[in-house]
Amino acid sequence: MKNIRNFSIIAHIDHGKSTLSDRLIQAVHIVADRDFHDQILDSMEIERERGITIKSQTVCLPYTARDGESYFLNLIDTPGHVDFTYEVSRALASCEGALLLIDASQGVEAQTLANLYLAMEHDLEIIPVINKIDLPSADIERVKQQIEEDLGLDPETAILASAKEGIGIEDVLETIVKSLPPPAGDPAEPLKALIFDSHYDPFRGAVVYFRIFQGKMKPGDTVMFMSNHSVHKIEEVGLFQINRVPQKELSAGFVGYMIAGIKTVSDIRCGDTITLKNRPCDVPMPGFKEAKPVVFSSIYPTASDEYEDLAAAIEKLKLNDAALIYEKDSSAALGFGFRCGFLGLLHLEVVQERLEREYDLSLILTAPSVQYKITLHDGREVTIDNPALYPDPTTIRTAKEPFISAAIIIPDRYMGAVMKLCLDRRGISKNYQYLTTNRQEMIFELPLSEVVFDFYDRLKSVTQGYGSFDYHIIDFRETALAKLDILINGERVDALSQLVHQDRAVERARHACEQLKEEIPRQMFKIAIQGAIGAKIIARSTVSPFRKDVTAKCYGGDITRKRKLLEKQKKGKKRMKMVGKVMIPQSAFLSVLKSEQK
Repeated sequence: MKNIRNFSIIAHIDHGKSTLSDRLIQAVHIVADRDFHDQILDSMEIERERGITIKSQTVCLPYTARDGESYFLNLIDTPGHVDFTYEVSRALASCEGALLLIDASQGVEAQTLANLYLAMEHDLEIIPVINKIDLPSADIERVKQQIEEDLGLDPETAILASAKEGIGIEDVLETIVKSLPPPAGDPAEPLKALIFDSHYDPFRGAVVYFRIFQGKMKPGDTVMFMSNHSVHKIEEVGLFQINRVPQKELSAGFVGYMIAGIKTVSDIRCGDTITLKNRPCDVPMPGFKEAKPVVFSSIYPTASDEYEDLAAAIEKLKLNDAALIYEKDSSAALGFGFRCGFLGLLHLEVVQERLEREYDLSLILTAPSVQYKITLHDGREVTIDNPALYPDPTTIRTAKEPFISAAIIIPDRYMGAVMKLCLDRRGISKNYQYLTTNRQEMIFELPLSEVVFDFYDRLKSVTQGYGSFDYHIIDFRETALAKLDILINGERVDALSQLVHQDRAVERARHACEQLKEEIPRQMFKIAIQGAIGAKIIARSTVSPFRKDVTAKCYGGDITRKRKLLEKQKKGKKRMKMVGKVMIPQSAFLSVLKSEQK
């Protein structure tokens, strides 16, 4: 065990985490040069395109140090986005140390701090690495100052590296071996292993990623998952070296995988503890919690005959993504679909893109909403996330919505713009402090419903890309809630309904009406688009009709002849409006989700 090192790389989005992983893998030669490609740990097409890690990966690096000793270095790669904080915390719980990666030109950002605090909670040894030192805009002295002032770490221990150019990679490997402690744990004790991830293999079933803290496991053992007491017989255990490498046995300290014929990923809970059925450990690993969705949206196929394909696709996707929650849903306007729960907006986007690309579907999504807790006059409390389930307003005593604590790090010149953005979103300013002479951290409490709409995009545009943002849910608070209905030609379109705060209802309704006016094609009759709360119309726009010039043949003569023809046309349009149906294109549903300000 003294020659094993388990470590993770933590960083803000786009600070070079995947590139550094690539260089470490190349340095130990576990992949032939002809088989190597950039972002080798990112297996999904979307991950490569966007340059983000969605699914954490693991790789075991055999490394011979300068002193001739051979080591096993287990790199547990983590996602960088706020939606996946729980997965990051489970991966960190499996490590003894972490490389904290900081961009030499960008410096310390919101998630650098958030991930550092997560690592400190798990008592990890932290090695700061300053990456991208080859950039012309790199300011190493300023970043070292930030490491000392913002993070409280020793800047002299920071390794200077450029993952892209391969500078400093050897130093990183040597420091991991010298500075990180070996894992503790007794192989003779009862088995205790922490699950930190899993993925679905179409031929072998679910593949479970774990770290063994005590005991040992081998093929043929019968193991139990402690959260749901499910029992499985191990078929194979092994290490990850890009490909799976089976082993006869794994003991305390190792990070590896197991295959036990488990049919779905949902049976495996991230953060759960594995133990032997006939010799269980006393207590499970601490920190386990269910992944709870915070953003909800309905997904419908554009053509109703594609419903079966969508059902099959979501079921297959669920095999790979245990955090996705869905149930059947139907809408008068869009037919049958699914109501889905997501960890956040990025998770929603990723699921939508994967369904469209991997399963070749064309989808419509409804406006994302959050969970509200509603207390009725008869004392019952109901939780709703779907505008269609909103109870009659006369029966509601109080409504509560989730609030988040958001930490926003920005250059101080953008303070006014960010302050205005947060206050416009019903934010409460709690604190702000200068991290360095020209960078500050602002803490706001914001309603989650205002953040899911387009907050992140607006923050990036008002700070010209320099703002970074991290959040966690704190509690539920009382709110003045209203259900905003959109009527097209006098008919309610349930798929466009939204739950909004009463103060923002008129603004949201106007925005929706204006966007729909641009998207709905003109007809031979006038189309009224209205926003309503109950029976009260609060916004309206009109799509003007095509009009035939019926008076063209009237030249000269009395004005009453022209008026007679126009009246006849008016009656015809009125009759047409009563029987006419308005087709709403797919783009209209998406346009309502777009930001108000361009």
